[in-house]
Amino acid sequence: MRTPGADEALIYGYLFTEGIIHRASDIATVKLISPTEALVTLQPEVDFRPDNYHRFGYTNSSCGLCGKTDLEQLQRTFFHFPIPGKPTVSPAILTQLPDLLAQQQEVFGHTGGIHAAALFNTAGKLLALQEDVGRHNALDKLIGSSLQQAQFPWRDKLVLLSGRISFELVQKAASAGTPLLAAIGAPSSLAIQLAEENGITLIGFLRQDRLNVYTYPERVVASKS
Repeated sequence: MRTPGADEALIYGYLFTEGIIHRASDIATVKLISPTEALVTLQPEVDFRPDNYHRFGYTNSSCGLCGKTDLEQLQRTFFHFPIPGKPTVSPAILTQLPDLLAQQQEVFGHTGGIHAAALFNTAGKLLALQEDVGRHNALDKLIGSSLQQAQFPWRDKLVLLSGRISFELVQKAASAGTPLLAAIGAPSSLAIQLAEENGITLIGFLRQDRLNVYTYPERVVASKS
């Protein structure tokens, strides 16, 4: 259900985006029992109610909604809301990002079939990257690694996704306080709606020569000559 590697980051990110933890210190210990099993011990003060997180059916590498019975289950998470209108980024920087991402996708270079989630600053510098066969896993790994390193929330950063933007990927990005979420692919209508509701500038179809801005375009500002 996931590409091995960065397993602890995946655990931290998944528990955070599911709303089970709000900070890295909410986890007491993580023990990787086998390649497919981990034992996570939460701090005593964490109010974890397992019945709220039941899924009906199996989850696979492409799942975000799988097994959840309604959209309200996706909206129970704790959000770090971005600062209105900030930060800003130029279209010239944005259109460089897909090539920068491709150059750093090591696993994609070997396989030709894996997703990536990357964190950039608004000057276009790559800060972190995670890859996984599941696009939701890639973003969870990215969030989890930042959570572990106390580089959180992402209110002055930009997230780039290698595929399309679904509702649940926006939800994950919103939980991290992401102000700018871009993707090489298309957003769904629900993704646009959730970005609008949570103050996120949503960018799709990002290419070397063009991009679409769906929400909060005031953050995409041409550089002064």
